[in-house]
Amino acid sequence: MTIKKTLIGAASVAALAFAASAVPAAAEDREFAWSITLGATSDYIFRGLSLSNEDPAAQGSIDMSYGIFYAGAWASNIDNGAYEPWELDLYAGVKPVLGPVTFDFGAVAYLYPADSADLDYVELKAGASMEIVKSLTGGVTFWYQPDQSNAPEVISIEGSLAYALPQVGIFSPTISGLIGYSEDTDSQGWFAVAPGANDAYTYWNVGLAVAVEKFTMDFRYWDTDYDQIPGDFYTGLSDERFVFSAKVTLP
Repeated sequence: MTIKKTLIGAASVAALAFAASAVPAAAEDREFAWSITLGATSDYIFRGLSLSNEDPAAQGSIDMSYGIFYAGAWASNIDNGAYEPWELDLYAGVKPVLGPVTFDFGAVAYLYPADSADLDYVELKAGASMEIVKSLTGGVTFWYQPDQSNAPEVISIEGSLAYALPQVGIFSPTISGLIGYSEDTDSQGWFAVAPGANDAYTYWNVGLAVAVEKFTMDFRYWDTDYDQIPGDFYTGLSDERFVFSAKVTLP
């Protein structure tokens, strides 16, 4: 419990300090930008767990930014018990820059407009990324899901690396990977059918993304150490798998 409070407190202090330091510089370069992304994936994976019951999903987003501020909406079809048939995520935050480091402090609301019960919840995030060496970018993101009426307290942390390979003709390939850890701190059975079962697990992925102008294709391998417990909803939906995704971003 002490470690949890220390992590949350440190993230909050860092967010305020870095945002305050970076705002004056960013204010000099304020420009409104927007984009629309349309895509599809062979399996909707969220932190290593299939939320589309291993079926394909159509996904899209609208994003806007002004200076360091950003906001957007993302949607996908979903096949996950009471959460189906679709999910809508609303998000907003700031991305201040301090030296070579870009920070990302924001919040995400996960909404399920067609569900039979009130299953919506909110998650906060604090992240940082930078170019470690030429073409190699690394990042760390801390996610905090406060205890809510319909969701327990969950802490997740992710680390990622991405390396931009040399361009081949019209193709711009990037190889990347991610490892994350997610824990239900109150052992309320957020991930499993029984409290205390699978209250924490690790997930990871590695893959290749290939961009051609506004189009991007992604080939990715996912896996977790989630225990395959008989009767658990995510048993069979959290094991290793290959996922293919494609999207186009406009304008």
